[in-house]
Amino acid sequence: MSLRSFALRVATLMGTVVALACHAAAHDTLAVLRGVQQRVQTLLPQVRSAVVAIRIQDGTASGVIINRSGLILTAAHVAEKPGKELRVVLHDGQVVRGTTLGLDKATDAALVQLLDTERTWPHVNFSRAVVSVSPGDWCFALGHPGGFDKERGVVLRVGKVIRHTANSLQTDCVLMGGDSGGPLFNLKGEVIGIHSQIWEERDHNMHVSMAPFLRSWDEMKNNLVIHVWGTGSGGYLGAAIDMNSAGKIEVLRVLEGSPAQTAGLLAGDLVEMLETQPLRSASQFSNAVRARPAGEEIQLRVRRGEVVRDVRVKLTSRPKEDEG
Repeated sequence: MSLRSFALRVATLMGTVVALACHAAAHDTLAVLRGVQQRVQTLLPQVRSAVVAIRIQDGTASGVIINRSGLILTAAHVAEKPGKELRVVLHDGQVVRGTTLGLDKATDAALVQLLDTERTWPHVNFSRAVVSVSPGDWCFALGHPGGFDKERGVVLRVGKVIRHTANSLQTDCVLMGGDSGGPLFNLKGEVIGIHSQIWEERDHNMHVSMAPFLRSWDEMKNNLVIHVWGTGSGGYLGAAIDMNSAGKIEVLRVLEGSPAQTAGLLAGDLVEMLETQPLRSASQFSNAVRARPAGEEIQLRVRRGEVVRDVRVKLTSRPKEDEG
């Protein structure tokens, strides 16, 4: 190993120490910080070989292999659509082929299958049982920011869970371009999230929780595109949305009796803003909606033909028949 390569690997591991030091001001004792550091350094060699880089049209992203047959968890905005062939870079730099399976565009969850299913792939231990996650829990993020770098290897960030909603996690693990689709682990080495939204503020990084994967597992394995009806931590909108061919967020369908119907939304409407925030992707819109509780009112800027208007929508509780 070259001196530069050794230095890069040491720097990656030292990221644990730096991140832990940042949390010292939050009144964690030195013993707790050392315990977290030791646990992360024990788990890292066990999981990093399963973290892959994914080459996409606009750059690179990440993912994690979860079984010996080569099934990968990643983000829907990385996969884009079922049946798309991808180039996947393994931890040793080997490039292999994969294909996208189904995806949940509203929650940003997706599956990818490596094509050589007879090969035994490096993978993390993954169970389809529900994993408990709470604010304040320690966690660590892995990924390939900026793309695959063999000398550097996978990049480690340590932090805490800030918020947990029905379909997402918010942490203070620092994410960068290229991390999207990479895994978030708890200190048991279990995957608890997949990197989804990257923000400038340190504590505003968003991850898809395991709930959408577990809820829609069979559908995604069968190459289906799933639209979740604007649901979140109790909040419910009742409109399926997606990006249209012009790059605009379009309402595809409005459910009868939903808040969206009450507010007058129709299929074909274009949603341009939520509150004062311009919308650039379907997942951004869905993340913003599902982060709000039932009873909260949101304002949407909606275009119908040449007419643009502001619409107030009061979110309600999710219908029981839509739960899962």
